[in-house]
Amino acid sequence: MRKNKENILIIHNVRSAQNVGSIFRTADAAGVNKIYLTGYTPTPLDRFGRKRKDLAKSALGAEEYVPWEEKKSISSLLAKLKQEQYFIVAIEQDKKSIDYKKVKLKNKNAFIVGAEVVGLPTNILKKCDIIAEIPMRGKKESLNVSVALGVALFKILNI
Repeated sequence: MRKNKENILIIHNVRSAQNVGSIFRTADAAGVNKIYLTGYTPTPLDRFGRKRKDLAKSALGAEEYVPWEEKKSISSLLAKLKQEQYFIVAIEQDKKSIDYKKVKLKNKNAFIVGAEVVGLPTNILKKCDIIAEIPMRGKKESLNVSVALGVALFKILNI
């Protein structure tokens, strides 16, 4: 289990409200402390403060239990988290990535996932302490962002 570690998520430029809702459910199941929604990622509330039904449908209420905050600038957020001594883990395919099973966590950890098709931009990956990748054996070279986060999070957190 997590052993008193603080674990947060950053969802960056994930367009699909259904994916975001699924990530909220996964975060709740994994005991994540907080979610930051950055870039154009939809939040559980629309711009008028109303509950987003499309997100809520896949979150099944988890959006009401997992604390969340919207931040427009991921760069500012990452700088703040670095200052607060968070270990920043990108879940992404990259030439500098390591096998996700080899990630060793610290006391405070931030996991980042990015856009469904293009993933996380290079300038964000450069700000991460580690890039963790799930090996792919099939012809498709990636998983859905919410599925990838679930696989990685449960293994890395040893749940």
